[in-house]
Amino acid sequence: MREKLLEKANKLPMLPGVYIMLDASGQVIYVGKAKKLKNRVTSYFRGSHLPKVEAMVQKVNDFNVIVVNSEFESLILENSLIKQHQPHYNILLKDDKGYPFIRLDKKAPYPRFTIVGSAKKDGASYFGPFGGRSVTRDIIDAASKAVGLSTCSKHFPRDIGKDRPCLNYHMGNCRGWCRGELSAEEYRLAVEQVCLILGGKTAELIDELSAKMQEASEQLRFEAAAELRDRIRAIQSVSNKQKVIATAFSDTDAVGFVRGAKSCFVVLHFNDGSLTGKDFELVPEPLESDGEAVSAYMRQYYASRGVMPKNILLREMPEDAGALSQMLAQMAGRRVSIEAPQRGDRLRLVERAEMNASEEILRATTAQQRRTNTLLWLQKSLELPEYPERIEAFDVSNLGDTGIVAAMTVHKDGKPYKKDYRKFKIRELDIRDDYASMSQAVYRRFAHLKNGDGGFTEMPQLLLIDGGITHAAAAERSLGELGISVPVFGMVKDDRHRTRALVTSAGHEICINGNPAVFALIGNIQEETHRFAIEYQRSLRNVSFGSELNSIPGVGSVRKNELLRHFKTLKAIRAASMDELTVVVPKNTAKAVFDHYHKNEDKK
Repeated sequence: MREKLLEKANKLPMLPGVYIMLDASGQVIYVGKAKKLKNRVTSYFRGSHLPKVEAMVQKVNDFNVIVVNSEFESLILENSLIKQHQPHYNILLKDDKGYPFIRLDKKAPYPRFTIVGSAKKDGASYFGPFGGRSVTRDIIDAASKAVGLSTCSKHFPRDIGKDRPCLNYHMGNCRGWCRGELSAEEYRLAVEQVCLILGGKTAELIDELSAKMQEASEQLRFEAAAELRDRIRAIQSVSNKQKVIATAFSDTDAVGFVRGAKSCFVVLHFNDGSLTGKDFELVPEPLESDGEAVSAYMRQYYASRGVMPKNILLREMPEDAGALSQMLAQMAGRRVSIEAPQRGDRLRLVERAEMNASEEILRATTAQQRRTNTLLWLQKSLELPEYPERIEAFDVSNLGDTGIVAAMTVHKDGKPYKKDYRKFKIRELDIRDDYASMSQAVYRRFAHLKNGDGGFTEMPQLLLIDGGITHAAAAERSLGELGISVPVFGMVKDDRHRTRALVTSAGHEICINGNPAVFALIGNIQEETHRFAIEYQRSLRNVSFGSELNSIPGVGSVRKNELLRHFKTLKAIRAASMDELTVVVPKNTAKAVFDHYHKNEDKK
């Protein structure tokens, strides 16, 4: 079937358009757009894909295309078809997370503020939009408390006089409307005061209340004046913290996308430098392409909302950024700026969005899921023939005055498998040669495997070499001599000694620092292998030191350790004067050590 579909796709034009994937029953399972239909559609039926895409391709029985005049038209048409068919394999938003409004029905005898998804022409008053539902709830509560309006679940006049006042009354946050001592007119006055706050007219309200406070003070109604003073202070506090989007548009949205065990989009809403809300969408698996995924998400996300931000910040500009900006501008009726900042505060907003996306993924996935999907991404990016269940890593260590050693660590399913760690003392090398040392260590490990030696019988799916192109080439030569084929990659470090990329012996680099999960896994493997090699080197050094010092009469284990801790190396102990030795150990021990190294000096 795949061959037939590929043959059909090869006949498509190199023109913009929309493609529609159909299953055996004729149901639409995926809708996509392309600048060049032939290139995009044929890519589905060649090579391997991430699990979700592969699952979709397996179900494709046929496809249709619609050719259009421009990339912009393809965006509009794709969005329309996705809404119409709701295809299973498209990114589909689970619900409408639009910018919320606050609604007030003034016709009710005791009007209440409620949160709604959109403003309607139904005679009610609307305030907003706001940055998010939680923020909107906080605004209602803060404004209501500032004027002493009820925020509890009681409904008036139904619940007036039925129960004792709740805790809000006793805390001074509510004037106690349920007691029946306040009139409906007073309630409506409090509602109007909240409306002034929500409408950004706090200055007018404060002036009005200040005049009443002054009047009460002059009439010696000090308790009433104090209550008004407290109300003014509360309103001022709300005014300073208020997050109303006064222009009816969010100022800036920062879009973060992270692909880990799952994928997650996060949109953070900012207004005047303040975070006003957050929306996110979790996708249960990694996505094929970051740029396409972000573009598709943004088209659906903003098309479902009645409000468009002035500025949208992304990590990277999608290929269809021009058409996307045009589409969003058409929805908004004005220009919408899409940017990918490289530095400064705007970049930090994007990084904050990505951090939030990572946190959502962590909360929604198990450790096993994260490891599995990280390894699947690694397999895809490195074009490995097999899933890298077993990864072996090599590092060489040389501390100068002792022999060269190498270490091999093993990670199975993304976790250290210490049972299979191995150490190699490099033979027949009189000078430091990291490449020859690496070649020897790899050769010996796989020679053991070829010979069927116990403990070396498992074949890895990936070999990581601490170093660059030359180190990877040295490892590949050893494998070639043995007639063994294993994918080999060198670990290329950045200026902070962290692996930033993996490189083949041919010099092809695969950047990994754009994927936090993979970056962390490879970094942990590199650090663990380096630690294991260093520990082995130090153990050999200590044995060497100890054996020489043990041959000196009068130097026991305690004195030996004291000397090693202080001087670090045998060379330093040999060069130490009698006075320097006496500072560390007793005089008789110091003399024994000094005489041992200097006994022949008088004979020269």
